[in-house]
Amino acid sequence: MLHRLSQHYVAGAWQTPIARATLPFATPATGASLGDLALGNAQDADRAVMAARGAFEGFSSWPVADRIALLEAILAAYKARYDEIAQAMSTEMGAPITQARDAQAWAGQIHLETTIQAARDFHWEEQRGTTRIIREGIGVCALITPWNWPMNQIVCKVAPALAAGCTMVLKPSELAPLSALLFAELCDQAGVPAGVFNLVNGTGADVGAHLAAHPEVDMVSFTGSTRAGVAVAQAAAATVKRVAQELGGKSANIILPGAVLDAAVQAGTLACFGNTGQSCDAPTRMFVAMDQMEAALAAARAAADTVIVGDPADPSVTMGPLISGAQWDKVQALIETGITEGATLAAGGLGRPDGMTMGWFVRPTVFGHVTPDMTIAREEIFGPVLSIIGYDSVDHAIAMANDTVYGLAAYVSGPVDAARAVARQLRAGQVNINGPDWDTFAPFGGYKQSGNGREYADWGIHDFCEIKALVGYGS
Repeated sequence: MLHRLSQHYVAGAWQTPIARATLPFATPATGASLGDLALGNAQDADRAVMAARGAFEGFSSWPVADRIALLEAILAAYKARYDEIAQAMSTEMGAPITQARDAQAWAGQIHLETTIQAARDFHWEEQRGTTRIIREGIGVCALITPWNWPMNQIVCKVAPALAAGCTMVLKPSELAPLSALLFAELCDQAGVPAGVFNLVNGTGADVGAHLAAHPEVDMVSFTGSTRAGVAVAQAAAATVKRVAQELGGKSANIILPGAVLDAAVQAGTLACFGNTGQSCDAPTRMFVAMDQMEAALAAARAAADTVIVGDPADPSVTMGPLISGAQWDKVQALIETGITEGATLAAGGLGRPDGMTMGWFVRPTVFGHVTPDMTIAREEIFGPVLSIIGYDSVDHAIAMANDTVYGLAAYVSGPVDAARAVARQLRAGQVNINGPDWDTFAPFGGYKQSGNGREYADWGIHDFCEIKALVGYGS
């Protein structure tokens, strides 16, 4: 895919960008250069938007069955190049190859499969009395995706947009461009009509902001930081376009007194460390009963000791590097702040793991005796750093869990009835009870500053639809 770094995909063809700016692209595992990524500008974004606008009328009139068939063709192309997709994400973001195959690449496939099933079952039209309710594609969509789960977020937006009959411009993260360029190849291979799917690489400031403000864009679907999400919403406001956002998180994980402590703490610790802690719904705040703090720290330390940090190409490695030097610096600064503010360092700490001198690798870190006012308990770190907070009562735990500007996800472990009761009181868009399997038919999205709208399955399709009422249509 490296030969595609100099191109964008617009109007059904690979094109040289109008802009001449580039960004050095290196693998985070070693810092080795992979080439220069061609960055677009406002003119490149305009060209892509107008291609999407020109394709919308024709594509939106396609029968639903034909749009589903198109998704099935993309799925077939995806499966045929599955290993290539996994390798692209391992290279661009340092995901261990086993995780890249079993989680990162699999996420794109399962979301395609889920969206296809949801589109088959979706109520595109329904009768209410003498009124006919129709759901149809909202129009041209700007899709702005992050680097931490590249294919997951691309498919979560592209698939429901196609199902709804929308046309689109994808602006993937400039830090992880390979998987997005590969996905554009899949769309081309599957026969997506010219202009329906377009890809423009670039920075958020140059391309993302222009797309968000563009008068010919009807909707922006954005995944990223809360700070960037605010900027997107402000840019979109002048044209009153729809904005769907999945933003930051500081997810609580409440271990109830009746839980099997060691198992719950170890599972929660490893979940926090998954994807090198670079997941917006990572359970980064663990709440345990105050009298179980020392036992919890021992269990978390034991879990941290099982993490194998190293070369992403090694199938035995379970944690790769952070995405960039800037992210490494941020995580180091927050670990240092945790130490300075008086939290107990139970595992990990500052610097690279022993014996590692290159790449953006960090030590999986556990802090105990964290108080809710500490920086590490409030800020999204986006690295493998767990804060364990003690509570006096379950009500105290719930109050602390909800005391955050975020509300993306939460986790509860304990006896089923008690865990269900606690889950109902948590202000988060998705609450996971006793370590369930991932449900790609469940709505995913946040309360408060974690965003608005929902992704996955029919929930995602709804966000890309307008609702039309044909009043007096007849029975």
